[in-house]
Amino acid sequence: MDDYASDTDSDYTSYWRDWFISSRGNEYFCEIDEDYLTDRFNLTGLNTEVHYYQYALDLVTDVFDMEVDDNMREQIENSARQLYGLVHARYIVTTRGLAKMMEKYKQGVFGKCPRVICESQHLLPMGQHDIAKSSNVKLYCARCEDIYNPKSSRHNTIDGAFFGTSFHNILFQVYPTLLPKKTQRRYEPRIYGFRVHASAALMRWQEERREEMKDRLRIQNMETGFEDEDEGDDDIESEEDEEDEGRDGIDDMFEGRMQPVQ
Repeated sequence: MDDYASDTDSDYTSYWRDWFISSRGNEYFCEIDEDYLTDRFNLTGLNTEVHYYQYALDLVTDVFDMEVDDNMREQIENSARQLYGLVHARYIVTTRGLAKMMEKYKQGVFGKCPRVICESQHLLPMGQHDIAKSSNVKLYCARCEDIYNPKSSRHNTIDGAFFGTSFHNILFQVYPTLLPKKTQRRYEPRIYGFRVHASAALMRWQEERREEMKDRLRIQNMETGFEDEDEGDDDIESEEDEEDEGRDGIDDMFEGRMQPVQ
């Protein structure tokens, strides 16, 4: 029985990274190259952030051969997870790391945007802080430029610092062709086909500010970053004009009847 336990522990420590990557709930992580893990320069400063740092590093790099009790093993295991996550945040902004995460992004491993108008845009994991245990991982949509919680409870517990605040932005800087066009479409609340006045006024103001911004960008010969929807602008404007004329007619009809109270 002891021999069997010893063999199991040996197999476990020999393939810790394979086990970690293939474990349920760790789909967001990519495998860190062994050369990167064994380069002490890449681990600078982590010895002060991770308990049992050396034991954890030995476990991650598959050289841990020390016999410990179950309680100690659990603590080392937790430290190894944290160490791998913090190194992971550094690795995924390297050339190799970006390439691996880019493939995951293209395959939709991180999920799709829940916003209907984004049309199932693929998401990217990100952290709101670079300090461990500050907040859990979020998912970033490059189309609507908003962040969301992961759907699965398994992913909700992942530390956001394991991906950092810069990774998703660096990925689109290195692979600009992956950056989707910003959408100009928004949901318009309507009652019997007529836009709700307060929401319509707010949206009209926002659209005017957006058009002003786009005009300034065009003057500077810069890309607006929005998808091309100019072809349908005339139709949209004509529909809005018709609605405005209808509202103006209704306002005029009641204007003469409504007098201020003396």
